[in-house]
Amino acid sequence: MRNDLQRVRCQLTESDITQMNYLKAVIKEIFRLHPPAPVLLPRESMEEVSVGGYTIPEKTRIYINAWAIGRSQESWKDPDIFDPERFMDNEIDFRGKDFELIPFGAGRRSCPAIAFGSATVELALAQLVHSFDWELPLGVQPADLDMSEVFGITMHRISPLMVVAKPIFKGI
Repeated sequence: MRNDLQRVRCQLTESDITQMNYLKAVIKEIFRLHPPAPVLLPRESMEEVSVGGYTIPEKTRIYINAWAIGRSQESWKDPDIFDPERFMDNEIDFRGKDFELIPFGAGRRSCPAIAFGSATVELALAQLVHSFDWELPLGVQPADLDMSEVFGITMHRISPLMVVAKPIFKGI
């Protein structure tokens, strides 16, 4: 077999991920538009506070709508458009320090597995993108895809995404 047609399998590592800024921007944009839990776990106010001119009494149960925060026109330009570039020169992160992007909550009640989960998602997604060419099945066009979601405790698509993964490395 000719050497120029033969591909050598390459395994990505965590150190490779640190240099994949666009991949990280794509993941942030996905979490902004499609948070795993659209409504975060309820909280209870510890004392009476005033927020935006409204008085919230002590012991009031509060529900945070992460889905609506990710689509806020006050925080995001063209909030309904998938645009990973918005995170390229932007330090906003989803680990709970930036309140315009809180798919996993913030503060003491944020998800304790954010670091583990994000590292796992980054490495898995990078390996999938690196190892396969992805195509729609024969006869299916992008306009045919139903991207509607079911709104519930967690978010998922109504119709499963069917794609064809073609290995790009010999031996996979």
